[in-house]
Amino acid sequence: SLFRCCSFLRQTTTATARASAAVPVSVPVTAAAVARRSLSTSTTSSAPKMLEKVLIANRGEIACRIMRTCEKLGVKTVAVFSEADRNSLHVAMADEAYCVGPAPSAESYLRTDKIIEVAKNCNAQGIHPGYGFLSENDEFADKCDEAGITFIGPPSSAIVSMGLKDESKRIMEASGVPVVPGYHGDNQDKEFLKTKASEIGFPVMIKAVKGGGGKGMRVVHTEDDFFSALEHAQNESRKHFKDDRVLLERYVQRPRHVEVQVFADKHGNAVHLFERDCSLQRRHQKIIEEAPAFGLDESLREEFGSAAVRAALAVGYVGAGTVEFIMDTVSNKFYFMEMNTRLQVEHPVTEMVTNTDLVEWQLRVASGFPICDQSEITCTGHSFEARIYAENPTQNFLPGSGPLTFMRTPVVSDTVRVETGVREGDAVTPFYDPMIAKLVVWDTDREKALTKLLNELENFQVAGLPTNIKFLQACGGHPGFRAADVTTDFIPDHNDELMALTCNDNVSPSNLAVAAVATAQKFRNDNSDGSDDPWNSLKGFRANVNRTESVLLDVDGADESSEVEITWSNSDSNAMTVSVVGSDELFHFENIVGVGSSTDPTEFVYRINNKKVAGRLALINFNEANIFSEGSSFTVSLPRASHDLGVVVDPNKVVAPMAGIVSKVLLKAGDVVSKDDEAVVMEAMKMEVRPSVVVLNPKTVYVVAHTYTYTFTTHSHTNCILQTCPHTVDVQGAT
Repeated sequence: SLFRCCSFLRQTTTATARASAAVPVSVPVTAAAVARRSLSTSTTSSAPKMLEKVLIANRGEIACRIMRTCEKLGVKTVAVFSEADRNSLHVAMADEAYCVGPAPSAESYLRTDKIIEVAKNCNAQGIHPGYGFLSENDEFADKCDEAGITFIGPPSSAIVSMGLKDESKRIMEASGVPVVPGYHGDNQDKEFLKTKASEIGFPVMIKAVKGGGGKGMRVVHTEDDFFSALEHAQNESRKHFKDDRVLLERYVQRPRHVEVQVFADKHGNAVHLFERDCSLQRRHQKIIEEAPAFGLDESLREEFGSAAVRAALAVGYVGAGTVEFIMDTVSNKFYFMEMNTRLQVEHPVTEMVTNTDLVEWQLRVASGFPICDQSEITCTGHSFEARIYAENPTQNFLPGSGPLTFMRTPVVSDTVRVETGVREGDAVTPFYDPMIAKLVVWDTDREKALTKLLNELENFQVAGLPTNIKFLQACGGHPGFRAADVTTDFIPDHNDELMALTCNDNVSPSNLAVAAVATAQKFRNDNSDGSDDPWNSLKGFRANVNRTESVLLDVDGADESSEVEITWSNSDSNAMTVSVVGSDELFHFENIVGVGSSTDPTEFVYRINNKKVAGRLALINFNEANIFSEGSSFTVSLPRASHDLGVVVDPNKVVAPMAGIVSKVLLKAGDVVSKDDEAVVMEAMKMEVRPSVVVLNPKTVYVVAHTYTYTFTTHSHTNCILQTCPHTVDVQGAT
């Protein structure tokens, strides 16, 4: 029967005791043999046959994620890569790897012709698009079919129907799926749209018809702001999707973002794997997700699941998909928002609570295997995922790029997963998404799972690039988040509190003491010749006298330098007394494991006032280090003379606020400029910024003297992209 439901096959593991405690076996992608739910693998002659070789048309952590499941199933993998990714982890993991072009994605990862050519030449039977890039490209899906290659995703017709937000809303309404009141028609006259917005009632949401990822989206609170917001949304949509059509929806204020994981096979069956809450977002992009969604009773949970399955069946869906809803936190009513016709970034939390491998399901469904019955899918415990990005939260989440000088991750287990596509020493480039990794945890309930997430975030240590780890800790540890009082406005509502906890300017005296001792040990070791001769190994050696050393530290984010005095005991080389100038506290140190003295040269262990303290010192460059200790992470440097900095601060210059591509210079030599005039358009990793002019004297006229062109800026705050000069002119008789 086409609607035959398959049984779940469970492999045996050594974790029998865990299974009896109702703890689900996670899908840590480092493990090859774990217990999981699986689709049927019938051995009859008429049974479908698993794909034998798959090309992954993606990069980074999702490419690595797919490859690990393929390895477990015995499926050969083919990687494609850009010139910038030649030495990346996903290339190293693949059985075969082929370069498809230069670094910009439009010339490499989006080149459908090259990717299909590689697939045909290496005899790949299927192409897995991952997420992003070509994953929701209906033309690519059709080209795969034309080439006789299995597209591991839905049919192109489903991608088209769900990709057009106006059409998808009409289909959902016809299928009985609730939608937000709004206008989804074809008339794009701006006066007509304004009239419709007034009929809907402000505030309204303007959305790009082909939008996604927060692009082409604007909230309009008043009628006076409508045309300006419409223009911005259309420009963004035209740029990113080559289509400036928009739709209008009533803006549901303070909603929750609840989405449902669905799966459908080629035999007409569809199921849901429960829901996720993804309300914690910045710039309309998720950063912490959880499953199941908190606070839903069984009746409401069933309503969500049923609506999502109806949505999938309405478009003849096949494979993994996510139906996204917004939920009114007052009435608990929910409305269809969109369907993502691909695997989601946050799919691991669903895997953790349902004990499944969704990539395996994708491969089996694409190979023709049927899925199981809804009654066989259960939800156990609670799971969180935190997305770790190279970005600076205190600078409006500007993305960062550069080498990962240092990276240590939590220990992977059945209840902790780390999904990444980078290694220590790899570079995060301005060409792609700045995600470093995803940290995923599971426990028996939400409170325990959240505690585990926060504990493991402390064990995720990155140096050399700004990250959002502290911000994630601030969000997850906030009383409101712990109490599940979360809407999509959570970050704006608590922005000041969250940013205060993210900044480095509140480093405690004890942590400053640790930083000073660790830094002093590091530089003493680096300046030693390795002999036992005290004249060579100890800076400022004194016979029979305690030696005091003053260490001046600049803490990243702090306004002033901190001075720390270390008195080294002459009678005990492992003992020292430390004080921070301006603090009354005195710290008695016993050196147990000094920096550079263990198998991991970054580790240190001290006993401070009888308490053991462990941590790491990660050297970023010759003068700068990151300290990880007792859950804190901060960057310190030894102050340098201004002539050593290599950068002259000039108020007449507009410098790059981040590493990225200068896509457009908005001013030209001779233009008269004013404070805050936008100078250029810069792009990096899905974000656009417009650095502006700064002038010191409002009574002085400034004129553009020079502009500079870069393919991309390599270091933030160092590449001058425009220079002005003071200019005296006559204005109506006054100088």
